[in-house]
Amino acid sequence: MSSEALERIARNKNVARAAARQLSMEQLHKLADVISEVIEQKKEEEKLRRQEEANKEKKLAEIREAMLDAGLSVEDLVGEPPRRKRGRPPKNASSS
Repeated sequence: MSSEALERIARNKNVARAAARQLSMEQLHKLADVISEVIEQKKEEEKLRRQEEANKEKKLAEIREAMLDAGLSVEDLVGEPPRRKRGRPPKNASSS
């Protein structure tokens, strides 16, 4: 089943009912169990992602504070960007 078909079923109860008519009660219960498991996994993944983002933000705040305490700026760390060469490459540049 394509993701488009799943999206269509998820958006409309009548479409879901029509799809459910093709399944037995046992299959519907199995489907409900599988979907519940997938939902729980997705919730856990989202929770972990939010925790990782919070940890990253905390580390960034600590680094910013340490830089302020040391009197440093981002420019002090990055330095100057590399300069671009002007002009064109030679027309007859050989690769040997």
